Formats: sequence, C-alpha cells, structure tokens
Amino acid sequence: MKILVLGATGGTGRLIVRDAVAKGHSVVALVRSTARADLPGAELIEGDARNESVLERALDGCDAVVSALGTGIGFREVSLLAEATRALVTAMTRNGVRRLVCISALGVGDSRGHGGFVFDRLFQPLLLSQAYKDKDRQEAAIRASSLDWVVVRPAMLTDDPARGSVRTVTDLAGVNGGKIARADVARFVVEQLTADTWLRRTPVLMW
Repeated sequence: MKILVLGATGGTGRLIVRDAVAKGHSVVALVRSTARADLPGAELIEGDARNESVLERALDGCDAVVSALGTGIGFREVSLLAEATRALVTAMTRNGVRRLVCISALGVGDSRGHGGFVFDRLFQPLLLSQAYKDKDRQEAAIRASSLDWVVVRPAMLTDDPARGSVRTVTDLAGVNGGKIARADVARFVVEQLTADTWLRRTPVLMW
C-alpha cells in the first residue's frame, strides 16, 4: 500500500513512517523542508499541508493517508489542523483516495472531561484551549466527509518503550486520563490502514 503521511517529522509521525516502512508500505511524507527531514525509507515532498494543489501532487498513486499533524501550546487562535484537513478532504475526494487515519486526542469532542482532574481543570482550559478548538474543527471536517475515516484519540503521549498492546475504548464511562507510548499509537495507526474494526469511529487509546 502507498500512503501519504502528514506531520511525519513530529514525535509520533516519525514512528508512523518507521512502522509503515517496516511493514512494507510505500510512504510519501509531505514536509515543510526536505533538507531538514530525516525519514529513512520515505519519499519526501516539500510543501504546505494546507495547499490543495500540493496535497493532490503528494496523493498521486496513494491508497491512504495518515494525518499526524499537531499544534503546540499557546494562547493564540490556531487553525492549522482545520485548514489542512479541509484541504485534504477535498484533495482526497478529487483523487479517489478514501482511507484517512487521523490522530486527534483524548479531550476532543465527546471525550472532553475525561482527561483527569489536572488536565481537565488546568492544562486544557489554560494551555491547550486553542489547540483543542482546532482539533474539534478538524474532527468535524472529517465527520462531514464521505471518506472511510478513523479518528484516533490517544491519552497523554509518552516516549516510553512500546508495550505492544493498548486499551482501546469508545465507551468513556470511568475513563479519567491515562497515558500511552507514541510507539504504540504509531503501530495502531498503521494497522488501521487495512482494518475496518474502527471505521468511522473515534477510539481512545491508553494503557
């Protein structure tokens, strides 16, 4: 399978590229700068993920897309995720690419209020409010599409070694935070490229 990865130079994105290449997939990575991207085994295309024409060029011959785009902590309004996702949905529709696996986060949409006391009362409203509003808009754009999508909502990401197994839930009763290794998220995301178990659903991942 040939896949396009957005956000490939991020902490989780790099692991997604590595896992996908190891599993025999052909990987195209859309990056801001090819000179600064170190992604062994991937074909690099330089450009802005919000640009439809760039996305259409990157999608040539692809069967699926992974979005691992993210935004940092800050108080200013951000719109990268929503803008890039709207452009991506349009480009994928035009190119006949149907499978999209997108990384969101625990605390987005109907998972809000399940991040644990400190996260829900302090971090999300004070430091991540704008980023999570952008993630909400991103998820809305995906839900409104006709694509075959999976939106993955990991708990707090860590750089711990992978455990090889994750707890995957959509019923959030009793869920109050948690954590998960980026490596385990990457493995799960790559698996969703060819599996329909979580199609058009928003599973939360944690240990």
